[in-house]
Amino acid sequence: MLHYAEFKKIKVRYSDVGKGRVIVLLHGFLCSHEIWEDTIKKLSRKFRVIAIDLPGHGETPCIGYYHPMELLAQSVKAVVDKIGVRRYLVVGHSMGGYAALAFAELYPENVSGLCLFHSTAYADAEDKKKDRERVIRLVKKEHRHYVAEVVTSLFAPENLERLKPQVEKVKRIAANVSKQAIINSLEGMKERKSRDLILKFAEYPVLFIVGKKDAVINFETMYPQMGLCKYPSVLMLEESGHMGFYEAPKETAKELKEFAIRCFRNKF
Repeated sequence: MLHYAEFKKIKVRYSDVGKGRVIVLLHGFLCSHEIWEDTIKKLSRKFRVIAIDLPGHGETPCIGYYHPMELLAQSVKAVVDKIGVRRYLVVGHSMGGYAALAFAELYPENVSGLCLFHSTAYADAEDKKKDRERVIRLVKKEHRHYVAEVVTSLFAPENLERLKPQVEKVKRIAANVSKQAIINSLEGMKERKSRDLILKFAEYPVLFIVGKKDAVINFETMYPQMGLCKYPSVLMLEESGHMGFYEAPKETAKELKEFAIRCFRNKF
């Protein structure tokens, strides 16, 4: 079912499915809680699954002209405070992973486990920041073509035809993200800080889901991050790009379920 939580004079939309210990799912850039539909079906058989539309995405409006990761984390906190749970597993895909790390920094006492799903704890390198600035200029002029190109690049090339319905679904979701929301998010991602220290000092398990063919996050940059963690786990998807919940749905749902059980039973 869809619900709304008040946050900074807007309403944050989220879905709430299942019963039991809570898993919070955070989508990536240009997406919404809808990307998790198949994952929710599998996880909600055992857990209560909360999937949130982050500010500027889905049906959650923008907030001002800049969306720092701390703001996204605070919007997540507004949702979990409303539903009245204290500890939960936070799963963040791509930009959602940046928000999840900010959440873990701001509210460590609420985190039972953390999953970086095609995401990274590192800040943008200088060349990446310059590329985001270029994209922001491009988006200000015309954003529709940019959105379609980005969605296609998220999947491994050999998966595009096989997953055509999923690609079209993501394109539809992305097309509904406003120009202002795109700019807000790009600015927020560009200015985010590195949070590798969060991984180093985490007293809970951290799961890395990595795509071998991910064109957004180079899988080789993840190994040093895994080495920082006290309780690391990794799922390497050999044939996946940046959209593992579509490109390898069975493997990712199974791993998330098993990881959640370990987190909540404190068996690391």
